[in-house]
This record gives sequence, C-alpha cells and structure tokens, in this order.
Amino acid sequence: MNWPTVRIDEVAKIDRKGIDPSAIQAGTKYLGLEHIASGGEILDAEKVIGGQLASSKFRFCEAHVLYGKLRPYLAKIALPNFCGICSTDILPIRPGPELDRRYLAYFLRQPQLVEMASARSTGVNLPRLSPKTLSEFEIPLPSMREQKRIADILERADGIRQKRAFLLKQVDGFLESAYVHTVGHLNPSHGDWEPYPIETLAIARKGAIRSGPFGSALKHGEFVEDGIAVLGIDNAVKNKFVWAERRFITPSKYEELRRYTVFPGDVIVTIMGTTGRSAVVPDDIPEAITTKHLATITCNKELIHPEVLSFAIHSDPLIIRQIKSFNKGAIMDGLNLGIIRKLEINLPPMAEQLRFVAMLQKARAIEAKSQTPDGSGEDLFQSLSQRAFRGEL
Repeated sequence: MNWPTVRIDEVAKIDRKGIDPSAIQAGTKYLGLEHIASGGEILDAEKVIGGQLASSKFRFCEAHVLYGKLRPYLAKIALPNFCGICSTDILPIRPGPELDRRYLAYFLRQPQLVEMASARSTGVNLPRLSPKTLSEFEIPLPSMREQKRIADILERADGIRQKRAFLLKQVDGFLESAYVHTVGHLNPSHGDWEPYPIETLAIARKGAIRSGPFGSALKHGEFVEDGIAVLGIDNAVKNKFVWAERRFITPSKYEELRRYTVFPGDVIVTIMGTTGRSAVVPDDIPEAITTKHLATITCNKELIHPEVLSFAIHSDPLIIRQIKSFNKGAIMDGLNLGIIRKLEINLPPMAEQLRFVAMLQKARAIEAKSQTPDGSGEDLFQSLSQRAFRGEL
C-alpha cells in the first residue's frame, strides 16, 4: 500500500525546553531511564522532594511519547498516563493532530529503527541520538483511522508478549521458592543435613573439577567451522544450557585437549566475564570441551543430582553469601576452582532432590512452550510490526 512518508518533525514536536529545578513543585512525578523497562513499561515514578533535583529537566504529559536517547536504552519508549518531569536523556515527543501517539511509539520500537538510531548516535563515553537526527527520521503516514487500527492490532500483540514475559518471571520466582523450600534452607530439616564441600560431591577421579585450557593451549585462531564443539560462557549464561555461538576445533586438536572433555550431566560454571552462572550439560551433547572461561564439575550422582548442584551455585542465597565472603564482599568477583571446591552445601536426601528436579523439569517445559513459534508473543509482535508499517495488515 502506498502511504505518504513524512519526517517526524513534520507531524510531531520534540519538547526540550528545560525546567529549572527551583521551579519544580514538591510531589511532582519524576522519570529517569531507570524507571522505564526495555519494553516500554513504566516501572515506577519517583515523587520529587523539594530541592532534590540539581539539574534541568523536561516536562511531559499524557500526550507525549517518551524516547530514551542514550544508545544502550534506545528501545526505552514509553507512553505515560500522567504528567511529570523527566531526565534530559529522555526526549518528550508530542504528536500533532495527524499522528497517533501509539502508532508513533510502535514505529520507533521496531528493531530496524532501534538499529538505525544506534548507528546514528554520537559521543565517546555515552553515545546519544540527537533530537535533530531523531526529528529527521521518516515515518509512513496513513490516515488517522488506519493508524489507530494498526496501533490496536500491535497493542493486542504486545499484550501477548507482556503476558509471556510475566509468565517467565513467575516461573523463575516459583523455581527459587521451590528450591529453598525443598532442598534449601527453608526446608525444616535443612539443619539436620550434613554439610558437604563441593569437592566431595564430585566423582572420585582426577580432574573431576576442572577448567578449560589456558594460555596458548587453545587460541581463538584455532577455531574451525566444523569438528569438535567448544563450550563457552554463552552456553551457561542463562543458567540453563543453550546452544549459542558455535565454536569447533579439529579432531587432531581435540586429541591434545581431550582431558577437558565435558560429559552429559556435567555442571558448567562461568568463572570469567559474567561469573557464577551455571548449567547442566544435556544428555545429547556431542563430543565437546570447554574454554578457559568455564569450570566443569562431574558430579557423583549417587550423592547429588547435577540440576540441584547447578541451581545451588547460581541461586542459593547461602552459596552466594559464601562466594561474597571468599571475595570480601564483591559478589561473583574472581570465581575460581579453589572457591568452587570450598563451597558447602547441606546435602538433602535424594528423595528431596528428585522432588525439586521434577518441579524444575515442569517449569522448563512451560518455558520451552512459551518460546515456540506458537507460544512466542515476541515472534508474533515482530511479525505484525514489520507487516504493519509496510501496509500489509
């Protein structure tokens, strides 16, 4: 469908007149980028205390679209339902009579628009998109009736996406609660369970707790397009095993590094970069080793279920407290094999462990369903969004 295309500044105004802090009344609602979620939801709004703010701010009202102009937050585009003031890192855009507010917000949230805004942001330390550059973006302009129809469709799709995100958050909360009540410190019998250092929960063989090859043993330039898999941080960073970037070494290189092999049921732990994340290696893992960024634990499965150990490492508050203690208060800083070996777990009976694992597997099944094409609100929303602004809905 051929719609006219216009620049944003032809149909909207970016209101950037600063408000002196002394002119801001106590009790006024204030929004910073930290109060807006990446999906545009307003998480909260602070009420200003007299004399609290030290720098100029922008005013906004229910008619504005709020646009985060810092490069890391370009997807933070909110539709407020109240008036207030905001950080000058948020641009209040007031649509004119020819432009629907929701239509504009959904247009700006498109991944390709976020990428374009990111590419055109400038600055060394904190790149920002200038208001002038934003005002020059072009937007398709169908009739107001068509804009509202498109916004209604995308709003419904966005609602599905938000419900999915809420469901996954509830699943995470359920698992944390299930852990502490079944195999964690809120089980009434927890104090009766014997404490075991993790090193005593590994299988009794050399290298049962190990890290990947260090130094020149494995260089990035030795990765190839196919061969023996190499696991890294990205395989465990979500606290469950996922295939992300694929890395391989040749079979001959693998022969040199065979002692770093990972096996089904091993627990992998991130010890560099984003530390303290963990996952269980799946049963269908092909032959693979790890990089130096991971520690690997081959469990004694007669004592502890790998899923229980993995969950304990990344989420048990008592384990996290021990890690902080080893690192003098710096949580998850400098995690290494020595610390991992010393971490203690009050070992629950296997029956309790299996009860928790059953709940974990059911929760993972719910997560998996929500991430299929049928259950993924994200896929539906992005598909509809792309079609909408091409005039194909």
